[in-house]
Amino acid sequence: MLPTPSTIHVDFDRVYEPAEDSFLLLDTLSSTNEVSFLTERFGRRNNGATRSTPPLVVEIGTGSGVVLAFLTAHAETLFGISDILSLGIDINQSACKASIQTVEKACGSVTDGLRDAPRQEGGTGFLLTAVIGDLTSAIHPGSVDVLIFNPPYVPTSEVPTASPADGEKLACLDADSDMLSLSYAGGIDGMEVTNRLLEQLPSVLNADRGIAYILLCKQNKPDEVTQRIRQWDAPWRVDVVGQSGRQGGWEKLQILRIRRGS
Repeated sequence: MLPTPSTIHVDFDRVYEPAEDSFLLLDTLSSTNEVSFLTERFGRRNNGATRSTPPLVVEIGTGSGVVLAFLTAHAETLFGISDILSLGIDINQSACKASIQTVEKACGSVTDGLRDAPRQEGGTGFLLTAVIGDLTSAIHPGSVDVLIFNPPYVPTSEVPTASPADGEKLACLDADSDMLSLSYAGGIDGMEVTNRLLEQLPSVLNADRGIAYILLCKQNKPDEVTQRIRQWDAPWRVDVVGQSGRQGGWEKLQILRIRRGS
């Protein structure tokens, strides 16, 4: 079992604390089936040669950074190569700062920033940075090879409207620790934020090898989401690759793997 990155340095009054959904992502991404899938897609070729372009792994809504740190620190094991590039995006500045620290600690860096730190042995990837952004707005089209999204999936009457452009509003939210509401409030059916992300997937995923892992709960109506994706213009494949053990209530979680192809 791969070790879970430490988050003891994170201020959980301002940043989403790892919970069942976070750990389900870790378990799923490190499962035998997914490791086999990822290494086949991104690992070394049969002759031992590496792919021409290192895969870009992006987590939207990093929170504490535990998932991004897990993927970066265990790149060799999970992807079959260590030269992956990882990028975190969160609307919460505190989450971005926490994520960088979490990845640094997980990768064994003892410097102030990974950008200037020497590469460590042991198959770790390389963190580009964690930036403040609204979903995929900071990403170049067609550049993402692996996208991970643990969205705000709890059904609520409304979704907080703050965005990176609302500097004053964000500062107020951060001061009041209300940024946490952005990490769980999903609006109608808990899907308002996720639907926005799904609309952006075809444009941000690499056309040849891009995949996305999206977490949903029972009240998000995952079967309907799956059917909707399969009806997009080009052929898209959706597989349930992880789920929690709970059999009742809206807390039951699923992880969908989404990619082009039939």
